[in-house]
Amino acid sequence: MLSPSTLSKTIPKWLNLKSFISSVSCTNAIQINPEINQNTPNITDFDAKIQSLRNKLCPDYLIKVLKSTSDINSAVKLFKWASLQRRFNHTADTYYWIIFKLGMAENVEEMEGFCQNMVKDRCPGVEDVLLSLVDAFARNCRLNEAMRVLFNMNLAGIKPSIDVFNFVLGALVEEKRGFQDVVFVYKEMVKAGVAPSIDTLNYLLEVLFETDRVDSALDQYRRINKKGCIPNSRTFEIVIKGLIAKNRVDDSVTILHEMLELGCLPELRFFRSAILLFCGEDRLEQGIRLFRKMKDSNFTPDPFIYGALIQCLCKHLRLDEAVNLLEEMMESRLTPDNNVFVDIVNGFCKLGKINEAIKLLEDKHVHVTSPHNALLKCCCDADKFFMAKGLLEKMSERNIDDCDSWNILIRWLCEKVGVMNAYELLGRMIISSLIPDSATYSALVAGNCRLSKYEDALQLFLQLHAKFWILDPASYSELIEGLCRGEKYLEAVKVFCYMSENRCSLQSLLFNMLIEGVCNMGMLNEAVRLQLLAYNSGTSCSNATCNYIMLGLSKSDKGKHMLAFLSQMLVQGTNLDVEAYCILIQSMIAQKQIKDCTLFLNVMVNEGLVPDSDTLYKLLSCLANHSRLYLISVSLDKLVSDCEVLDSAMYNILINGLWKEGNKNEAHRLLDLMLEKGWVPDSMTHGLLIGSGNREGKGEGKLTYVDSIKDSPAKVPWKVTANRRDDGSSALGCQHSIWKKNRLAYKLKIFSVQKFIQLAFKLEDALFLLLSPASRIFMSISLQAVPDVFVAKFACLKPSVGFF
Repeated sequence: MLSPSTLSKTIPKWLNLKSFISSVSCTNAIQINPEINQNTPNITDFDAKIQSLRNKLCPDYLIKVLKSTSDINSAVKLFKWASLQRRFNHTADTYYWIIFKLGMAENVEEMEGFCQNMVKDRCPGVEDVLLSLVDAFARNCRLNEAMRVLFNMNLAGIKPSIDVFNFVLGALVEEKRGFQDVVFVYKEMVKAGVAPSIDTLNYLLEVLFETDRVDSALDQYRRINKKGCIPNSRTFEIVIKGLIAKNRVDDSVTILHEMLELGCLPELRFFRSAILLFCGEDRLEQGIRLFRKMKDSNFTPDPFIYGALIQCLCKHLRLDEAVNLLEEMMESRLTPDNNVFVDIVNGFCKLGKINEAIKLLEDKHVHVTSPHNALLKCCCDADKFFMAKGLLEKMSERNIDDCDSWNILIRWLCEKVGVMNAYELLGRMIISSLIPDSATYSALVAGNCRLSKYEDALQLFLQLHAKFWILDPASYSELIEGLCRGEKYLEAVKVFCYMSENRCSLQSLLFNMLIEGVCNMGMLNEAVRLQLLAYNSGTSCSNATCNYIMLGLSKSDKGKHMLAFLSQMLVQGTNLDVEAYCILIQSMIAQKQIKDCTLFLNVMVNEGLVPDSDTLYKLLSCLANHSRLYLISVSLDKLVSDCEVLDSAMYNILINGLWKEGNKNEAHRLLDLMLEKGWVPDSMTHGLLIGSGNREGKGEGKLTYVDSIKDSPAKVPWKVTANRRDDGSSALGCQHSIWKKNRLAYKLKIFSVQKFIQLAFKLEDALFLLLSPASRIFMSISLQAVPDVFVAKFACLKPSVGFF
């Protein structure tokens, strides 16, 4: 919102310049800024002018001398010398010329000093001179100086009219000086107590839209009436144009409806601008409505308006209306542009009315090439080759055919029939004195590729290369694809390099095919070079392409270059995916770059990505072997809590590794989680924890457990009860307070596996062991971890219980 009450009272820093104001004599106080005294005046010329002034010093002669003095420092000295002479007083006109010369030399500080001294000297006509300076500076594109003169007028209490402010605002908007300059002038207007006119607000709206302040512009538009102004045709033109430029077409339609409801009479400029804009945005109804209102207002549409409406009607396949407009246009003796006929021909062809299109061109006596070429293409697209051939012959007879006319048919033959027929037509084209161009060669290249004649296609490309021509995108793609499928990767690389140097892009899928082939040949350096060339030529390089190069680097002896290639990818703005991170991590593992491994994992997990199980397993093994698991502690927390990628093998690695690193609490926590999932520690983890349990009895244990339970197993409270099912039958249930308290002790914070089994058999109750919730865990343990005596005891239970 830019109401006077909210405008800042601060002058822009670049305009807040020091002025030369003296409290004594104004003219005597004028000093020359030493910073601008770069050119030493010609002493002889200066003295000569002083001498001439001595003889006939008067304002008019001084002005003549000042105008003839090109050196600004000499001019200032002459002005100062004259001010010191007796019986001589400067006039507003003499001030005008010294101020104008300083302003044109961009010496704003001294210019302001003279402005203020002129006001203090109370020279007659000061106001007119200042207004003339504003006008002169603005017309000479010295807008900074014009703004400073306005500022000094306000400072002196001289009130410029609204027309002066609007003149400066218009110049600022036309020169696109930006929002701050316009606001500065608007503030000066408010300080002077001058009410804005609709022209003022229009300039403000224009700069708001130009500087992407769309909402502020709409707010200003809504408040126009509150400022005592009425929107005019220019207002609506600015708002509608600004909204469409910012892709707010629906809002622009709303503004148009408001305009028509208010009864605003649009000007010719508005009609032309709005109709072209709405037709360009495919808003046909609004375009037609404005066109009718334009005619009702007795304005004559120009060819551009007719052309835009006809094009929009053809897009909507309203061909009858388009033809009617064309006839109306021609009756008004307006010559349609060739594109108008092209649009109508294409519209008829989309409706399958090729004969109507031919008749239109004949009836309107159209003897230009482009509409007929459009008709040729329509015939070929509809596979009506013989109709196209007959049309081409007529064009040749009328001498309105060109190289494109023949290329359309040659291309169709290459794609649909065969290249041999195309060569026959090419011969006729040459006989007609038309020279094949790049489009001709492109068509023949595509035709040979369709027949798998890649050598012939390559020879044609070399001829095209020699002429410094380029293939069209379709033929370029077909040639690269054909060479890659024929495993001619070296030739494909040469084609790609030439086309890329000419800023021609290739489809991402085909570039990936090329890179894959080059990498499979072991040409990794070439693959990296091609990737950089693709980026510079605008070829989209997919993640799959970059990943293939990284995979090749990681498997070769060039793995050390992986980080350099990664830097190249990041500079190009490539976002890494899961596969890329996994390749990087595995490559760093192979190079034993532990810190880089952890860095990539931490970044990956922080981005919400999860590595595949193979990569994660290798990384955890590597970090555990080097006792570096603590480097990924935060990422491990996320992996454990947020995903299911960790399996039992990884848990075993983590528990072992963390235990060896001294992070016992985390090892305990992971063991708890592992057992809750129904997984059992492997023999290594099992042996580690059993070993710690054995040392525990000697005071060396790493795990704590309840000694009272070990020493007095008979005191362990347990009982077997009979639970009744709903059907009346009974089932044995087991309650064990140690299980509830210590989660059956096999979390290895209390018992090792062997100790638990010993306890169970000392209690002579194998049934407790078999029916307890931990039995599933015990039965899944490798028998190698259990002494033979216990295995035998398990076997004894087999017949009676039937558990095994």
